[in-house]
Amino acid sequence: MNKNRDLYKRFVTFISAMLLLGILTGIFAFVWYKNYSEQIVLPYYRRGNWVLIAIYCLLVWLFFRAYGGFKLGYLKKTDMFYAQMISMICVNVVSYFVISLIGRRFMHVTPVMYMTCIDLGAIAIWTLLAGKIYFMMYPPRKLVIIYGSHQAASLVLKMSQRVDKYMICESISINEPEEKVKELIMKYEGAIVCDIPAEQRNDYLKFCFEHSKRAYIAPKISDIIIRGADDIRLFDTPLLLCRNYGLDFEQQLVKRIFDIVFSLIALVPAAPFMLISAIAVKLYDRGPVFYKQKRLTLNGREFYVYKFRSMIVDAEKDGKPRLASEEDDRITPVGKILRKFRVDEFPQLLNILKGDMSVVGPRPERPELTEEYKKEMPEFGFRLKVKAGLTGYAQVTGAYDTTPYDKLKMDLMYIENYSIRLDLQIILMTIKTMFFPPKNNAETTENLLMPKGTNQKEDTK
Repeated sequence: MNKNRDLYKRFVTFISAMLLLGILTGIFAFVWYKNYSEQIVLPYYRRGNWVLIAIYCLLVWLFFRAYGGFKLGYLKKTDMFYAQMISMICVNVVSYFVISLIGRRFMHVTPVMYMTCIDLGAIAIWTLLAGKIYFMMYPPRKLVIIYGSHQAASLVLKMSQRVDKYMICESISINEPEEKVKELIMKYEGAIVCDIPAEQRNDYLKFCFEHSKRAYIAPKISDIIIRGADDIRLFDTPLLLCRNYGLDFEQQLVKRIFDIVFSLIALVPAAPFMLISAIAVKLYDRGPVFYKQKRLTLNGREFYVYKFRSMIVDAEKDGKPRLASEEDDRITPVGKILRKFRVDEFPQLLNILKGDMSVVGPRPERPELTEEYKKEMPEFGFRLKVKAGLTGYAQVTGAYDTTPYDKLKMDLMYIENYSIRLDLQIILMTIKTMFFPPKNNAETTENLLMPKGTNQKEDTK
């Protein structure tokens, strides 16, 4: 019964997404015909109006796709509503300027403002009703977790926060007999495979595939590298080609052009905020406005990153590098505001113009901290296959307290799946993160499954 129900899940989510898209497009069509279509210099005939409405529909679809506004059942209701809200504001702002361009003057903005309010009400109702219907049709999956070390504890805790989607019913150690583990997998709808040796993991993955059981796998670094491989054939033998050199020449060239154009354009609207920030930092304690710090970029090259100073003067007077926490007492009141909205990072647009950084990439890390991380994670240097970035995949998907190991995985996912489309998507997600910063992950309980005692090095036996 559950298998048959799952077959129609994509269809259900597609129909609900098309319903929302139709409602939002219909609202725009009504506002256009009622307030604008007859006000432009040369009114459109029937097909011209249809084209404009179709363009609006396309914009909604593109922004919702970028922000995850259609991910019913995947995102939390609040996260999905935030994504849809940001999407609608962006779409309606763009649409207003398009309408003004067509009308050859700045048209009345009031109808668009009313339309935005109605849109937000519509998506709020849709989120509540569609979410309720979806979870009535598809209740949380009953799962078993197969673990190999304490690292599984944090994953269990995170998944337990989505009781609407996952229900972890039992856990079992990899040290238990194989038959007992397989018998437990068969009792539930799927298995979470976390931090176990590769050979055993592969066996259980094949078992789940054979019996059509879902498998949720915490990937190793090698898994992420393989995901970026190209499929090739040597006569009749399939091969996976891992190029392992970061971005090719064409990708680097396109990315550099994009960085220059983006940073030059971004400096224009950012300039007033940078001026206000500089004045606020100076007035607070009369200290220096800017702060520079040695960081690492492509191939481990050192450079100085520029930021607005958000901490007290001489925050590291003892000379020891120290990571900032969210409640760090060294952060000034002005600095807390700058950090919350990421304004302290704006001077890094100059780093981008200089060529030290990209708009999107792994966040630049300090040489001292990189060496410390490498002691526990020898693979930490892999993230230097591309230039450091002003924003990155780990920043828009992680929380403030996401572990360095998980951030490393997300950075490698970005490198292995790089595209300009992904860069644009991350930039759009960054705007959302600025206004709705991610909450911290809940405090992990290290003894939930096993005692603490293993580090972050990969188990590839």
